[in-house]
Amino acid sequence: MEAPKTMDGQDWGMLILLSVLWGGAYFFAGVAVKELPPLTVVLARVLLAAIALLPLFWYLGHSLPKSLSGWLPFFGMGLLNNVLPFGFIFAGQTQITVGLSSIINAMTPLFTVVVMASFQEERLTAYRVIGVLLGVVGVAVLRGFDGPVDASQTLGIILCLAAALSYGFAALWGRRFLAGVPPVKSATCQLICSTLIMAIVVSLIDRPWTLSVPSQGTVLSLFALAVFGTAVAYIVFFKILVRAGASNVMLVTLLIPVTALFLGNVFLGEPIQLKEIAGAIIIGAGLMFIDGRIINRLLGKPTAAQ
Repeated sequence: MEAPKTMDGQDWGMLILLSVLWGGAYFFAGVAVKELPPLTVVLARVLLAAIALLPLFWYLGHSLPKSLSGWLPFFGMGLLNNVLPFGFIFAGQTQITVGLSSIINAMTPLFTVVVMASFQEERLTAYRVIGVLLGVVGVAVLRGFDGPVDASQTLGIILCLAAALSYGFAALWGRRFLAGVPPVKSATCQLICSTLIMAIVVSLIDRPWTLSVPSQGTVLSLFALAVFGTAVAYIVFFKILVRAGASNVMLVTLLIPVTALFLGNVFLGEPIQLKEIAGAIIIGAGLMFIDGRIINRLLGKPTAAQ
């Protein structure tokens, strides 16, 4: 098994940039769902992001699929990687804070491990079992053990967990049906498919033409969410993936909650609770077990992918 690649200063800079872009996405979505229904926000995100990526898509010489069979892998990826998780997260953010939703979504690599092992794509090693168990404990800490059951917060947490699970299945789908597809083509085509799906769903459920015109702040948040939190973030993500490998780019999940918690606290006035910090630390420890390298160094073992 190939050892993880070493990251240089440029790689770390891009990783921090990616964490800001994706952490900011939680913030901008949190602003938008205060005025617009979550599904409408999802439609705006995927539509504007697809429009933003198309010029680069054509510049790189890519072409759109010519048949239904050619589009099907992208429809599946769009559903699992965009439509469902974005919908779950944005709906969850109507019940819980921006920071808490980002911490829960950091569970994505843990769910991915379980999904991959369940479909016999990857081994479920001891480190990965420990990582998943720590993730469960981390979510329990986030939920809290004191006081009466808060139904709205519990619903928000469940919705964000569903999003993380959907991302896990998206990783499985991508491995099986999109292996070898150029990253920008994969991102653009799945966003186009997501737009088509959401246009139908939103027209039936939200009927956006009946909604009040959103404020300037909400419109700007939608553009920032789509352009920076989706289109530009995809480009940075795939560049890190090529330069530093999948194991290193996964480290961004440790950094995203920091950005989201900071933005939510400063600009939305969301309090940062001790249980959120504790839960984030426990989930972060689980992610380090999944990655394996830091744990191996602490134990004096040779560094290798687990």
